[in-house]
Amino acid sequence: MGFVNQAKTNEALRQAQDAYANGDQVLVYKFIEANKGSITTGPMVGIGPQIQAVEAIGWTLCNLATAESKTMTGERIAVVCLFRRR
Repeated sequence: MGFVNQAKTNEALRQAQDAYANGDQVLVYKFIEANKGSITTGPMVGIGPQIQAVEAIGWTLCNLATAESKTMTGERIAVVCLFRRR
């Protein structure tokens, strides 16, 4: 895992831990990944480890939605995930 993806995973983990410690029952989190080619299929390299990190501390992924955008800095995919506390 690259430096940027590790930093994103660490931040997702920190936010998920804080929400869990606060007693929240629901966590909605937006993950962003650079889109290297919207016409191809393949793994979203940075997203899986981030979701796994959140689930490892007591959350369960219940729903997700995606959106694709093009910005001045390139194409991005947002994955908005709804987690529920186990």
